[in-house]
Amino acid sequence: MDTTVDYVARRERLLRRMGQGVAIIPTATEKTRNADAHYRFRHNSDFYYLTGFPEPEAVLVLAPGHPLGSTILFVRPRDPAREIWDGYRAGLEGAREQYGADQVFSIHEINDILPGFLENQDLLFYSVGRNPDFDARVMHWLNQARAKVRAGISAPREIVDVDEMIHEMRLIKDDAEIELMRRAAGISGAAHRQAMRVCRPGLYEYELEAELEYVFRRQGATAPAYTSIVGGGVNACVLHYIENSRMLADGDLVLIDAGAEYGGYAADITRTFPVNGRFSPEQRDLYALVLAAQQAAIEAVRPGSPYNAYHDAAVAVLAQGLLDLGIIRGSLEESLETGSYKPFYMHRTGHWLGMDVHDVGAYKLKGEWRPLQAGMVLTVEPGLYIAPDAENVDARWRGIGIRIEDDVLVTENGHDILTKDTPKRLEEIEDLMGQAAPRLGLSAEELALFE
Repeated sequence: MDTTVDYVARRERLLRRMGQGVAIIPTATEKTRNADAHYRFRHNSDFYYLTGFPEPEAVLVLAPGHPLGSTILFVRPRDPAREIWDGYRAGLEGAREQYGADQVFSIHEINDILPGFLENQDLLFYSVGRNPDFDARVMHWLNQARAKVRAGISAPREIVDVDEMIHEMRLIKDDAEIELMRRAAGISGAAHRQAMRVCRPGLYEYELEAELEYVFRRQGATAPAYTSIVGGGVNACVLHYIENSRMLADGDLVLIDAGAEYGGYAADITRTFPVNGRFSPEQRDLYALVLAAQQAAIEAVRPGSPYNAYHDAAVAVLAQGLLDLGIIRGSLEESLETGSYKPFYMHRTGHWLGMDVHDVGAYKLKGEWRPLQAGMVLTVEPGLYIAPDAENVDARWRGIGIRIEDDVLVTENGHDILTKDTPKRLEEIEDLMGQAAPRLGLSAEELALFE
């Protein structure tokens, strides 16, 4: 648990928003990889946001004004035999002392204890549909409370989706969150710089992926925030390419979309650079266009600006640039109206960023794009993708994919680029790639065995 984060204050904010009723918020379930092996456990972000508790098999109950206290945790008890195999547990006492719960019960007692929290409550705050198995348990507890109606006990008559309240809280980052995101961005930027330094023709995409993830872990990140994309050549035209298995060829670009998770928070950076360290004229023209679009989009990120404004700014620059290069024809107005640019730029210019790489929070309020507020963090990631089989496009442009992505904090006076230390200007990239650097993780002697 990060001690700089005030989880109690977050719970109190949510309790005030609830006013009455009971909220049930489970953490994530462990996922089987194969046979009896599991993926590394990763908590549910909403649960962790309110508790900082990292273990599986845990449930948070919030009950304003309840005689037992407003914050109740159900967790795994200590079990020395299982801890030998699976690692240490906080247990009931640890959960109470370290995580600030008013009451802590064993997760094995939840079926007996939790239904009592639903008695004589009008509202149940719970997110239905995310976990069908847990939904069934909640409905069973609700029916147990309903079954006591003849004894004069009432049960919640309405289920309110608790996600919306939590997600609106998560959308505006506090100072502690911003510092964690700066650290995630710094680690991720260091990894991208390392990939640029070591890249050369003949390496495989997965070798650059290994360099990235070595830096992530070496600098304290928990894991990649998402599956790293390392797409060389035409693979850069596949938006979510994750095979990372192709040899990097002289004369091609390589697109890397990768970020670290640190303290539960994600970074999300994309950089595109030449495998041999030098952009060709065509690559340079398209790259300069994407960079100009990104700069225009970033300038549109400021408080009060509608969320969609930075996407529109990027699209206008990209469409005009495609016209200037002869890749599309007509006027800018026609291109924006007909979407003639869309075969080459088919995604949005960004998304919220936070505990999840595609973070929570509504993009529209009452049908209108919401205005940006200080404390929001979003990605700015325009791109151009000229498919290798693109019809009616000069062959010299085909097979080039470029995306440039930064993480941007909305501030009181404008914005702050959290990932600004990751090179993206043409000259910066070429200069950095001209600096020899060792590949990480293995000694020179060990590396020689694989050459």
